[in-house]
Amino acid sequence: MRAVSVVIPAYNAAATIATTLASLSSEAAVIGEILLVDDASTDSTAAVAQKAAARLSLPLRVLPANCRDAGGARNVALAEALHPWVYLIDADDLHLQGGLRALLRQAENQPKADMIVGAYRRRVNGQNRQIKVPNGYQAACHANASAYVKGDIRSVAVGSVLASRRLIGETRFPVGLAYDEDTLFWARLMSKASLAMIPDPVMVYEVSVARSDDRFAMNPVRRFLDWRRELRTLTDCNIPISALKAREGLVALKIARVHYARGDLDTAARFLAVASAAPKRRSEAWRCIRYKLKISSRRRFSAPRIQLQSA
Repeated sequence: MRAVSVVIPAYNAAATIATTLASLSSEAAVIGEILLVDDASTDSTAAVAQKAAARLSLPLRVLPANCRDAGGARNVALAEALHPWVYLIDADDLHLQGGLRALLRQAENQPKADMIVGAYRRRVNGQNRQIKVPNGYQAACHANASAYVKGDIRSVAVGSVLASRRLIGETRFPVGLAYDEDTLFWARLMSKASLAMIPDPVMVYEVSVARSDDRFAMNPVRRFLDWRRELRTLTDCNIPISALKAREGLVALKIARVHYARGDLDTAARFLAVASAAPKRRSEAWRCIRYKLKISSRRRFSAPRIQLQSA
């Protein structure tokens, strides 16, 4: 039964898209369509994808777009999806053989579930890292959404979730954000979802540390304020403001870490102040203290060098 619409946003993905499609080929029996959103690529993404799909006998449809935004590109495909289940994966990630069928089997085992979360393997800069297994979910959907936003539940990856098209409905990814748009999307779904989990990894999530950090380094104040404005709209899902403030602290701490590593101590200190004021777990509180000490130490030891140079 071809029950799944696969959604892939792609921008200049000619180097990786054939491999991603090949990783899905073992699931051809359950895939009804693959919606590849070619988001204003300037390379041969669409042509490479069409050639690979023809070779692999995969039902690919290319949707041209000019979103210049991963969330926006996904939204284009979500509006076109036809099948009962939706599976999202990025154009540089890998699906693991049997993953989709395992997610579908769990949906059959738990007929009331409309969001199935699988484990995934993290690959950082091409090196395999740990397998992230979902845990901590409860029966209450609002409790799950709140815990997810606060970071009390392990984050899911785009590519480790199967969601029913009915559950998604009109829910869409926020657009124009530099980061965390997937977290806000999953939180909205979790606030109304009946969840099921499988412990087996269903995909490999590729992480580029430099690319991830760059998102936090550029225009940090404006981007953070834009993101926070969107985050606060989750109150309409009955997610408490305390959970949203905890999320602000987590993201502010990430931004502080990136700017500290790159030597911008003033920006690091500014975001560390936001993180320190937010509700947090003990581990984050300790990290805030540690970075305060690091910033203070670097400022103290850099001051004499500046004076010597000016002399």
